[in-house]
Amino acid sequence: MEWVETTGRTIEEAKEAALDRLGIDETDAEFEILEEPRLGLFGRLRSEARVRARVRPNRPRPKDERRDRRRRGSKGGSPAPERPPAAEPAPPTPTPRQPPAPPQGAEMDRDVPLRDQADVAQEFLTGLLGSFDTEGRVEVREVDEDTVELLVDGPELRLLIGPGGATLGAVQEVTRRVVQHRTGARNGRLLVDVSGYRSKRKAALERFVQSVAADVRSSGVAKALEPMSAADRKVVHDTVNQLEGVSTTSEGEEPRRRVVISPA
Repeated sequence: MEWVETTGRTIEEAKEAALDRLGIDETDAEFEILEEPRLGLFGRLRSEARVRARVRPNRPRPKDERRDRRRRGSKGGSPAPERPPAAEPAPPTPTPRQPPAPPQGAEMDRDVPLRDQADVAQEFLTGLLGSFDTEGRVEVREVDEDTVELLVDGPELRLLIGPGGATLGAVQEVTRRVVQHRTGARNGRLLVDVSGYRSKRKAALERFVQSVAADVRSSGVAKALEPMSAADRKVVHDTVNQLEGVSTTSEGEEPRRRVVISPA
């Protein structure tokens, strides 16, 4: 996995900037301090801190397991300034396998096949829908070798999304904790999406950022966006990185951290 190098007035600021670039939480990152900040006369900052970070790597899986996963792999289907496109209907839910029960007293830091983690998450989310007396289905989609996404689809699921996706973020975090508690897994990443909210929000956010970047480029005046989550800030950084004449920085502290788009 590629390293991202960032700077800041303090090591913590440099780390925050790196997390923005990666779009992950600190618990999912691995840091290396390249240079500590140095002070000059009268306490003035002489040089900034430099760190580099990457998504915490996982130990490679055995070849037999990777081949087995490829054979079994399932196929898947803030307020934004523009109305997102309508979601396409999701394909039928595959029949889940019964995940193996974790051994009693298992060490809570071990590699667990990602598909087994997904099965636990799928079971939990299906039960969550039942507790809300809501119809829906949960599909598992493999994003890459280390990431799976649980796609929840059905009528009247706005309650699981919440204002600006806040409830969805909480549902995703609870799902991760349930999986970790039941399996002891600390490898891989689990994502949760409801009614295609994340993909629609990402598309709308990209269009919004492109519009703001065009204004910044023509006016020469930097603009600060509203505070966003780390995942949304990553979308902003990635979108601006593909445009000429503009650049991004992040400022503020969580949960009020925001991205500033400036003339390059």
